Amino acid sequence: MKKEKRKARLSYEKQKSLYGYGFLSLWIIGTLVFFIIPVANSFIYSFEDVTPGAGGVWTGLKNYSAALTKDPYFRTYLTDEIAEMLRTTPIILIFSMFSAVLINQKFRGRTFVRAVFFLPVIVASGPVYAVITGDMNVSGAEGAEQFSTVFETDMVTDLLEFTGIYGLSQTLTDTIKHTIDGIFAIVWHSGIQILIFLAALQNIPPSAREAAELEGATAWEYFWKITFPYVSPMILANLVFTVIDSFTDSGNKVMERIIAMQSDWKYGLAAAMVWSYFGIVILMVGLVFLVIGKHVYYEVD
Repeated sequence: MKKEKRKARLSYEKQKSLYGYGFLSLWIIGTLVFFIIPVANSFIYSFEDVTPGAGGVWTGLKNYSAALTKDPYFRTYLTDEIAEMLRTTPIILIFSMFSAVLINQKFRGRTFVRAVFFLPVIVASGPVYAVITGDMNVSGAEGAEQFSTVFETDMVTDLLEFTGIYGLSQTLTDTIKHTIDGIFAIVWHSGIQILIFLAALQNIPPSAREAAELEGATAWEYFWKITFPYVSPMILANLVFTVIDSFTDSGNKVMERIIAMQSDWKYGLAAAMVWSYFGIVILMVGLVFLVIGKHVYYEVD
C-alpha cells in the first residue's frame, strides 16, 4: 500500500525524468569507466616510470623530455606527419568541393556517381578494410588471409609493364607510382568531405540563383559570390575534420611509434608521446579556427 501511495505521488513529468536519467546513467557509467578513467590514468602515466604489476614512480617531465629530445624517431615522424598534413589537406578540400559541385548537377546516373565517391568511407570502416589490408587480427577472421591477396595485386606496376614504361627509368617509375598513390589517397580520404559539401550546396536557396541570373552573373561570379560564401562554414568544418583525420590515420607513423613503445612495455614514454601529440593536434585545430574562422560567412551576419 505504501509503495502504491509513493508511486501515486510521482507526476508524469517526474516519471519521464526518471526514465531519462535511467537511460543516461548507462552512457555516463560507460563513459566514466571506459573513457574518462583511462584518459586520466594515461595523463598520470606520462609523468611516471611505469612498471607492469609494480605501479609507477613519479619522474616529472622526464618522459616528455625523452620523447621530444632523445627518441630517435618520434620527432622526425612528427615533423613528417605535420608536413604531410599541410600538403594533403588543401588538396583534399579542393578536390572535395570540386567533386561536390560536379555531382550536385543534374545528369543521368547521378545517384550511382555519388555512391561511388562515398564508397571508400563504407569500405574503410570495419572488417572490410581489415580484409583489404590483411589485418586479420582486427577482423577476427582467422585463416582468412587468402581474401586479402585479392587486393594485393600491384595494378600500377602491371599497367606500366603493359605500356612498356616500367624499367625505362627508375625515377620516372617512382614518380608515376607516387602520383597515382597520392590520387588514390586523396579520393580515399575525401568521401565525408564531399558529402558535407554536397549538403551545404543543396541548402543554397533557389532565390539566390534567381537573383544572380537576373543580375547577369556568370558561373564564375556565381561560384565566388554565392556558392563559396554559403559553403564557407562547411569549409571550416571539413578543414578541422581533415586535420584530425590526418593525425589519427591508422597508417600514421607517429601512431605506429606510440603503439611500438606501448608494446615494448614503456607505458610512461608512450603516454608522454600521446599527450605531446594531442597537444600539437589541439594547437593545429586552434590555428585553423583562428585563421579561417574570421573569414567564414554565416547567413545570420
